[in-house]
Amino acid sequence: MRKKPKLKRSPANPANTVPQEVSTGTADRLEAVRDAFRHAWKGYKDYAWGHDELKPISKSFGEWFGLGLTLIDSLDTMWIMGLKEEFAEAKNWVEKELTFNKNVDVNLFETTIRVLGGLLSTYHLTGDQLFLEKAKDLGSRLMPAFKTPSKIPFSDVNIGKGTAHPPRWTSDSTLAEVTSIQLEFRELSRLTQEPQYQEVVNEVMKLVHKLPGKQDGLVPMFINTNSGQFTHKGVFTLGARADSYYEYLLKQWIQGGKTEDELLEDYLQAIEGVKKHLVRQTGPSRLTFVGELSHNRFNPKMDHLVCFLPGTLALGAHNGLPGDHMDLAVELTETCHQMYKQMETGLSPEIVHFNLQSSDSRDVNVKPADRHNLLRPETVESLFYMYRFTKDNKYRDWGWDILQSFNNYTKVPGGGYTSINNVRDPVNPGPRDKMESFFLGETLKYLYLLFSDDMELLSLDKYVFNTEAHPVPIWPSPPK
Repeated sequence: MRKKPKLKRSPANPANTVPQEVSTGTADRLEAVRDAFRHAWKGYKDYAWGHDELKPISKSFGEWFGLGLTLIDSLDTMWIMGLKEEFAEAKNWVEKELTFNKNVDVNLFETTIRVLGGLLSTYHLTGDQLFLEKAKDLGSRLMPAFKTPSKIPFSDVNIGKGTAHPPRWTSDSTLAEVTSIQLEFRELSRLTQEPQYQEVVNEVMKLVHKLPGKQDGLVPMFINTNSGQFTHKGVFTLGARADSYYEYLLKQWIQGGKTEDELLEDYLQAIEGVKKHLVRQTGPSRLTFVGELSHNRFNPKMDHLVCFLPGTLALGAHNGLPGDHMDLAVELTETCHQMYKQMETGLSPEIVHFNLQSSDSRDVNVKPADRHNLLRPETVESLFYMYRFTKDNKYRDWGWDILQSFNNYTKVPGGGYTSINNVRDPVNPGPRDKMESFFLGETLKYLYLLFSDDMELLSLDKYVFNTEAHPVPIWPSPPK
């Protein structure tokens, strides 16, 4: 593809750096991702060491659970990138400082995907028992969340006291949260030979499989921990609160060696439901997108989170699922790319609204409240899968453009990257003073894997990635 020449823009706040055009050989691109990681890590190490998140503008830190989220999320990324010194320092912190014996409420889902997932993947990559011991300790402390009348877990658990509860305002849990902890708990059972972890999360999937209230495989966003029934029925999205349910149907099926038919059945039915109810095209350029359904009314709204879907569809097609899944993946990846390309900073907003009328000049509208970018990984995640399965270099080029935009508009002098308020304003993107742990755990990892020529580096026939980009092994087939 012929690429338009880049416009040289005035330096953006907060970066205060002139946009860098680096030569684009794969070795240079890999090194550019490593440089981005080192810059992010420098900020974390200098101002937020051992804390959950860096605030790069104020050169301070934010605490969510007090478990060193950014550090643990980054362990396997450093190992994959060969950043040995940084990894050794972080490992030392895990060994000497990380404790789960503290009176703190944590979110079951976030702690499972970031901390438990990060520890398990680092154990597999390094073979170091330290990480498995920490994972076992955490896993056992998360189990009280499942002590509910319905066996649908509470959203919050106190890992020191061994108590759990729903959020203050509701007795519901979100569907994505209770159905996106399975890869990690199942793997913990396999490694420890203690079946209770797998049993509690398999029970959740069995319950959801049987529940009324789905529409052609699409699920509502909330589920009640007392009754075990869906609530807020009639609203269907592949964005926040439902997204990773669909991802984990496929990935559990792959993890378990493609033997669990109910998971595959639910996934295939859901993708048919997506195609039937949620897929549309824009009027101006015929971009294919996934909207939302609210009580049979279609809303052409798509969260950036939905950009996980093309990668998941491609992974399914790679594992023998229908070829039209790959066709849809190609079209949706183009749309996710356009969500970046059509913005003045080259960065996607959190949410877009698509135009269905051909009389409209633009494909994409962005409401003022939705113009922020949180350094999210979903599009580069899908670019990684698409490149692995097609070897089409355009996916690498699109990823390179995204990295350049992160460097131009979110890189903070002195260390770290920041989320921004306004992707439509290159002169003042409005730094938010927060670097999410997933920027190092997912976004930079997927960019590194996208540019790596080593197709055996975390082969997709040997590993499956959890929803925080932590790879866990696909289980060996049982002996016949």
